[in-house]
Amino acid sequence: MTSADKLKNLLELEIIPDLEVAIDELFAAIDKAKNASKEQKEDLEEMREMRTECFAIVEEIKRDEIDEEEAEELLTELVDLKTDKDT
Repeated sequence: MTSADKLKNLLELEIIPDLEVAIDELFAAIDKAKNASKEQKEDLEEMREMRTECFAIVEEIKRDEIDEEEAEELLTELVDLKTDKDT
């Protein structure tokens, strides 16, 4: 399996679903409070941007526009971020 395949799987199977859950949870918290704080709005915007970037990377992989070296760098960065978040 290439780094691009691993990156695509990580994005589609873990990162994007995690972001969508976090976005849903933030929406629920905002709805419950009936108002969004400035911090919540910023967090929501940041998560939406990250999700959009993830979808864009998946599309680049599907179009074979990411070389193996770039895919490996992104994969390493995302795994490190995910590992840091989980600890």
